[in-house]
Amino acid sequence: MANVKVIFGSTTGATESAAAEIAAAFGVQAINVANATADDFNADLLILGSSTWGVGELQDDWAVKISLLESADLNGKLVAVFGLGDQSGFADTYCDAMGILAKTAKNCGANLIGQTSAEGYGHSSSAAVEDGMFCGLALDDNNESEKTSSRIGAWVEKLKTHLN
Repeated sequence: MANVKVIFGSTTGATESAAAEIAAAFGVQAINVANATADDFNADLLILGSSTWGVGELQDDWAVKISLLESADLNGKLVAVFGLGDQSGFADTYCDAMGILAKTAKNCGANLIGQTSAEGYGHSSSAAVEDGMFCGLALDDNNESEKTSSRIGAWVEKLKTHLN
């Protein structure tokens, strides 16, 4: 059985709910980054999630604990990221925090998996998009909450193929 860890930062509870749904699909408990330790970043598959705040910034708990990720040895490790944002109200910084997590993980040697198409989203710009693909799973619980569970389900199945 693969060692999967889901670490999230959440202010309003939406990212926590998404993290819990993702973690449940792997039979694990999600870890709030506010309570995370360095050991929590050691996994066969590390799944990191954050909402975007301010002008494209990490969620507050991630901003405080980002050093745990920066100091993690992720060489050759599988890492997937997910983010929540508001593509209508903050169309120019949609899910930027997810892009920050992905870039940080890659800088630590991670093998980033779980990219998804940016097609069908209504944002104008995102630090999480490269060549038409999000670096992970982008969710908008403000405007498209009805799509959240199906997006998570499809993404989790995609991630599981990397564990076999």
